[in-house]
Amino acid sequence: MYGIYTRPWGFEVSIVRAGVRHREVFGRASYGGSAQALAHAQRWRDALVKSLPPSTRRSRAEKIRPNNKTGVPGVFRLLTPSGKILGWLAKTYIAHDQILRSLFLASALGSAARSMAIHERGRQLGQMSGLAKVHPAEEAIRKAPARSAANLPTKHSKSEIVRKNNRSGISGVTFKSPRPKHPGYWMAITYTAGKGTTSKAFSVAEHGHDKARTLAEAERRRQLAQKKRDSRQAE
Repeated sequence: MYGIYTRPWGFEVSIVRAGVRHREVFGRASYGGSAQALAHAQRWRDALVKSLPPSTRRSRAEKIRPNNKTGVPGVFRLLTPSGKILGWLAKTYIAHDQILRSLFLASALGSAARSMAIHERGRQLGQMSGLAKVHPAEEAIRKAPARSAANLPTKHSKSEIVRKNNRSGISGVTFKSPRPKHPGYWMAITYTAGKGTTSKAFSVAEHGHDKARTLAEAERRRQLAQKKRDSRQAE
């Protein structure tokens, strides 16, 4: 579940790379259930981790920190109590048990102390290798084979999502009764952006309850197929 967060409506993937947050959402309704939404979220997360590895340790060490006062990362100015420059320190954290330090005293080197410290810092960085430390799950994800999408359901369009107030269990198919004791009718309704709503009703009095519903379901499938054809032609 690295980088994947459970939300009331499904799952959110959020990973930061080089100061940029990469985010995508996977709703249960859009993918037909929690398991399917999670599988899509994991596949998207894995692809992101593989395509955007963390920055190198060296590139991270070369960033200027907010409290840096010299303008050069890893180079620090040492002052006497009176505020006079004592020297310049080049410092690099190589590992938890290896910190490189070199001090260049202004009293012995004069104005050259700063440039020598900068040069030494570059030499120290040359000993740094590898990627910046990230969540331990990332290495396993990068080494694992890509997740197959063969058995994953495709994402439902908004018109295919079953709404909470839907009583038929099928998106776009609803039962309506205009007044009490009216036998009612089953309707197939599909909305297409830019074209409006297509609808067709099947009377329970004419077809019977079950057949009217079956006819409405078949009409809904026909409407969705037509919507997809129109969408492909528009592309």
